[in-house]
Amino acid sequence: MACYRLIYFNVRGRAELTRLCFAAAGVNFDDVRVPNNEWAAMKSTTRFGMLPILEVDGKRFSQSFAMARYIAREHGLYGRTNLDMLQIDEVVGLAEDLRDYFVKIYHEKDEQKKNALQDKFDKIDLPRFLGYFEKLLTDTDSGYFVGNKLSIADLAVYDVMEYPLDQGQDILKDSPKVKAHRLRVGSHDNLHNYLKERVKTVI
Repeated sequence: MACYRLIYFNVRGRAELTRLCFAAAGVNFDDVRVPNNEWAAMKSTTRFGMLPILEVDGKRFSQSFAMARYIAREHGLYGRTNLDMLQIDEVVGLAEDLRDYFVKIYHEKDEQKKNALQDKFDKIDLPRFLGYFEKLLTDTDSGYFVGNKLSIADLAVYDVMEYPLDQGQDILKDSPKVKAHRLRVGSHDNLHNYLKERVKTVI
């Protein structure tokens, strides 16, 4: 078994999908959380001046989706066929398209613009994506996005829905399959323990 270290800030952010892959697979890894006040000194030592970084037996790699997909492939979370992988990539890409909307809200400094973006997200963008997810789950009818077992596609949607759900609204009331999917993923044996113990962060 390889020795893994995942290095990122103490937020979910761009590293959480890889953390979820590790957790779902039951694979031990060193979860290194970099304090914000240490990042400036550390930045020049990284390959591309950014985090997260995944170390595999001491060798460092960057790019969050490259590392998440690698862990998923290595540990049975990437489907069985190339067509499975294509479908999985489709769902993961869709989840990231949704993330782009609320990341823009999170980083907006002007309160008026921020409120306008949030209002559009709540009324237009999020319902549209929930509709996409609901349709995909209806088409598979297995409770999972691809095939009949947990994959990185399920983890990506679970992860991206954290921020909207943190806002405290009953946003899944009209999306029964998405709601059931979230309960199914969250109750997965390995994930349940990780989710219960992880540090609560804002994004």
